[in-house]
Amino acid sequence: MDQPIDINRKEVRMPTNKTGLARVLRSDAKGLLIGAALLVALFTVASILVDGFASANNIRSILLLAAFLGLASLGQTMVATIGGLDLSIPFVIGASNILLAYLFGTSVPAPLALLIIAVMGAAIGFLNGVLSYKIQGQALILTLGVGFAVVGGAQIFTTLGSQYSGTVFSQVPAWFSNIASISGTTFGLQFPPVIAIWMLVAFTLIYWINRTKSGRAIYAIGGNRTAAARLRISEFRTWVSTYTISGLTAAITGCLLLGFSGGGFVGVGDPYLFTTVAAVVVGGTSLLGGSGGYGATIIGVLVLQVLTSFLVGMGLNYAAQQTVFGLLILPMVALYARSPHIRYQI
Repeated sequence: MDQPIDINRKEVRMPTNKTGLARVLRSDAKGLLIGAALLVALFTVASILVDGFASANNIRSILLLAAFLGLASLGQTMVATIGGLDLSIPFVIGASNILLAYLFGTSVPAPLALLIIAVMGAAIGFLNGVLSYKIQGQALILTLGVGFAVVGGAQIFTTLGSQYSGTVFSQVPAWFSNIASISGTTFGLQFPPVIAIWMLVAFTLIYWINRTKSGRAIYAIGGNRTAAARLRISEFRTWVSTYTISGLTAAITGCLLLGFSGGGFVGVGDPYLFTTVAAVVVGGTSLLGGSGGYGATIIGVLVLQVLTSFLVGMGLNYAAQQTVFGLLILPMVALYARSPHIRYQI
């Protein structure tokens, strides 16, 4: 005769929703869940406390500024996923901004000027990739040094014969200003084209990195270099490619910021030294590599931009905003650091 089954016995207990939730919180989806919850909470609170926060104009402004940060953070996300860090991003942004303004003031056609700056950014990223791969463990300081050299060289070049250091005045083409300005239109709609460009780039990158062999190689190397090598994945090619993309997107961001402001300024990239890393961390991508992704970074970008708009609406100055950002990052890092994936890498 069969014995009755004790449903309270551990080996036969049915799975519960709590177990499923715990499994999710231990996975890479944790970053997306926490970030999305924080984004909704921030937006709700800000909409209640700040008049006009949820208006169409303010949402458009948030998305516009998020597009710049999102494009700049794209390269940082890829570099972080592979286990590196690129601190040259803000300097490439500033150098690209004043160099493009300078070229707009010459006889060089605007499309060719944009191509020159894009190639320059990719070349800087390629250099960062090669050097940081050869000098393993020193990527942070190396990219910082390259960034200083690039922005210094750009300032010297653009200020020859001029009394204005770090600022370049020129006429920005109207079509280019339309792409990145708050009053820009897309097919007649009051919607800045740069937001649509960011959305298209984000979709393409997320598909590529998750659905192609070359994209998955980034996670493989970031997660376990030895295993990736046994799978015959070229670490050098993948490493250099991610840094090249980082340099390219930083240069493009610098160009778009020129269309936004209408004038070249070498310090335009300074805020991105902190915010690109913050967006990656808040989104939940591990700075040790192998987990996270650009989808999570998008959430991080939106959280930071909504928070910035909220703090400005509350009357806080820049120093106070930086303090709040720092206080936000500390608990986020503490939450993500409990992930087994990160602990095992350490």
